[in-house]
Amino acid sequence: MIAYLYSLIKKSNCTGLIALFLHLSLLSFSQTTPRDTVIVDKKIITLSEVVVNTNINVPSFIERVKNDTSFYKAFKNLRILKFTSLNDIRILDKKKNVKASLNSRTKQEVARGCRHTTVLEESTTGDIYDKERKFNYYTASLYASLFFAYDTVCGETNIVKGAELDVSSKSGMAKHKEQLKMLFFNPGKSIPGLPFIGNKLAIFDADMSDLYDYDIDEELKAGESCYVFRIKAKADLSSGQKDKIVIDEMTTWFNQKTFEVIARNYSMSYHAFLYDFNVNMEVSMSRFENYLVPTLIRYVGNWNVIFKRREDAVFTATLFDFENP
Repeated sequence: MIAYLYSLIKKSNCTGLIALFLHLSLLSFSQTTPRDTVIVDKKIITLSEVVVNTNINVPSFIERVKNDTSFYKAFKNLRILKFTSLNDIRILDKKKNVKASLNSRTKQEVARGCRHTTVLEESTTGDIYDKERKFNYYTASLYASLFFAYDTVCGETNIVKGAELDVSSKSGMAKHKEQLKMLFFNPGKSIPGLPFIGNKLAIFDADMSDLYDYDIDEELKAGESCYVFRIKAKADLSSGQKDKIVIDEMTTWFNQKTFEVIARNYSMSYHAFLYDFNVNMEVSMSRFENYLVPTLIRYVGNWNVIFKRREDAVFTATLFDFENP
């Protein structure tokens, strides 16, 4: 285009304008934001061509992503519904061989505002349990706190508003479990009480914008039209910048009509003196009646805390046969 206009100017003998024209043209091109990117709170958001054509309100989209509660709500729905679960937990040794495992089929029963878990089938290997039938491994214990109610639990609801996770009143193991739940249900938000990494999880904050690539696309997921929001740590970060990264990558699929999260994959890692971890999670949702519920959760990861043994584990939870009591 520039070459064509250059030839027209030259033919009209306006040679004195050529240099000025080229300078202004190049300046204009350099200052124009590409059509497939939008800047929101210092974050450069890349849009696929199909998303550009939808004229999506990107600032509003990012705000809805930041304030999403549908992911947490789906897990809260498990507190009021009946369901069957296939549970596969494997603890690995240094050579990635299984040294302890649990494989079971359980049924959550719900009646009169109370729930409890019935074990229908179970097989174990190694030292997954101690002599008092308590889990020997932190990963298995966390899994149980999410999906099992061996003792009857009453008075729970699926209400999210006002039910934010909080660690201020907890200590010890209970506090650690709450922190992990916050990391699990609210990836992208800072977590109090986690030394060195709490604020590094706030990937939507403006001061984290130089560390990540942000991308919006459209895809079919489980037969549903979805917006796909991907966040990935930049590839060319300095060593100092890499030290600020905890969430390496996160991909979330949002139903275009309801804006509910129907799937999320994320990977996290961190290495410090007190602890280190490398974790990958995959969560898939489906709808039962008016409830969004998780139906498949996969975890692959290892972590180590000073003065405790390293745990390398894999677990898969498959949830089905939902019932409304």
